[in-house]
Amino acid sequence: MKPRNLINITDFTPKDIEAILSLAEKIIKSPEDFSHSCDGKILGTLFFEPSTRTRLSFESAMNRLGGSVIGISESGSSSTTKGESLGDTIHTVSHYTDIIAMRHPLEGSATLASQHAEVPLINAGDGGHQHPTQTLTDLLTIHQTKHDLDNHVIGLCGDLKFGRTVHSLITAMSAYPNNRFILISPEELQVPDYMKHFLDSKNIAYEEVERIEEVIDRLDILYMTRVQRERFFNEADYVRLKDSYILDNEKLKNAKEDLAILHPLPRVNEIQPEVDDDPRAVYFDQVGYGVIVRMSLILSLLGMGEL
Repeated sequence: MKPRNLINITDFTPKDIEAILSLAEKIIKSPEDFSHSCDGKILGTLFFEPSTRTRLSFESAMNRLGGSVIGISESGSSSTTKGESLGDTIHTVSHYTDIIAMRHPLEGSATLASQHAEVPLINAGDGGHQHPTQTLTDLLTIHQTKHDLDNHVIGLCGDLKFGRTVHSLITAMSAYPNNRFILISPEELQVPDYMKHFLDSKNIAYEEVERIEEVIDRLDILYMTRVQRERFFNEADYVRLKDSYILDNEKLKNAKEDLAILHPLPRVNEIQPEVDDDPRAVYFDQVGYGVIVRMSLILSLLGMGEL
């Protein structure tokens, strides 16, 4: 029997996600009850490109469950530098581990790896394609902050064209009723057409605007991302628009008192440090929730949850 994997957030139904979040909330309430759940289990972390938060989050999660971690943190330390195929690497590591978390620079690599894995495989990011555990982190943060996943006006701001976390979050939140999206970006970095077609096919309301000040008062959730200079064809356009996507206390003056401000991190200058003290800023809470949701995911894929 093939193990269950998480490659794309759509691999999980809303019921599956509810089970993951429910177990995560039990871990939040009584972490000591889970401190030996993975005694004797081994997580393999295969990170073929640099990562700080995601890799350490997985390692922290497994250690908190009582398990062990082995792995690589850069492509140069794996046998792929000798010409070994990714499939052979995954097949081999399956014999050393009980579950694998993999990050790879090439889109589609996680799907390929899953075809060779003999233990559950978690996509920890494959190029610009998917980052489903970040999406689970976002969902847990929203649920803990807003207490539900429906009936929200969700603003996504910044680089909406290349942001894999943005695409995954839109896909995930579209599964819950009465969510509406406001897409805040320069024309050059608008959400790709395939995402608009997806929203249209689901009859989900969305609008596109260029300035955050136009809509800040309507948002329940604001998901910030970085506007990247290198995405623009000319410097003048970047200079014209870049300050529109730097969140500061002035821009928050008209925001709702219960607005939740999220960011997948790392940030550069798109959220000013002065915002960190605002109780509506929950992006550093996301870091902690990331560990918790990965604990829940590991347990669930190992058959210790309700998935």
